[in-house]
Amino acid sequence: MVVEICANSYQSAINAEKAGAHRIELCSELAVGGITPSYGLLKKVMSELSIPVHVLIRPRGGDFTYSDDEFEIMKQNILLCKELGCAGIVSGVLHPNASIDLVRTQELVELSHPMSFTFHRAFDWISNPKDAISDLEKIGVHRVLTSGQKTSAEKGISLLRELKDLSPVKILPGGGIKVHNIQMFKEAGFNEVHFSASTQIQTIATPKISMNSPSFFDETTITFSDIDTIKNILSKIHE
Repeated sequence: MVVEICANSYQSAINAEKAGAHRIELCSELAVGGITPSYGLLKKVMSELSIPVHVLIRPRGGDFTYSDDEFEIMKQNILLCKELGCAGIVSGVLHPNASIDLVRTQELVELSHPMSFTFHRAFDWISNPKDAISDLEKIGVHRVLTSGQKTSAEKGISLLRELKDLSPVKILPGGGIKVHNIQMFKEAGFNEVHFSASTQIQTIATPKISMNSPSFFDETTITFSDIDTIKNILSKIHE
């Protein structure tokens, strides 16, 4: 069974290799479901790891429907990954109604070649997962990372089993996989699993001022700098 570790930092990536993992998915910001890692992190990991590195291509948190500019950023990041010798890309695009944008996703798949392409957990938002597997196969997707459309892969095991038998597209269970339930996925015949094995250590006491902004973690919204607000503040400066 191939173990893929969701690595959110250089330390996580190094620890994954040291522990014997077979592959990593490199990303940043697990709190929002992951976004594309920085160039510096990507280059450092690629220069020091010997196991395959798959890279999450997601320009921001929130939904999975992207503007033309965001889509262009995604394509440029894929080209960078190709240049650095990454083994795979993890990405995907949805329409506003949460169906898969097959046109844009296919463009990403083709741009990624010869790297493998994993359709990420945006899959867990769609309404027709069984039909979607066939569609993703047709456009060249190699695997799908999914929790079986539940809050954990353990709870979604029934759908995961069904999806595994529908298509040559590999089903990569991910979400809440831990020591106590890993055997479930092995016994169900899955050849790959995905988990972060995250732990936390306290590095400081209570900070003087918190840098966290809870409102930014709302998946139903997208945060951006507002033109009118900027103009209003600038006008006050110039009074």
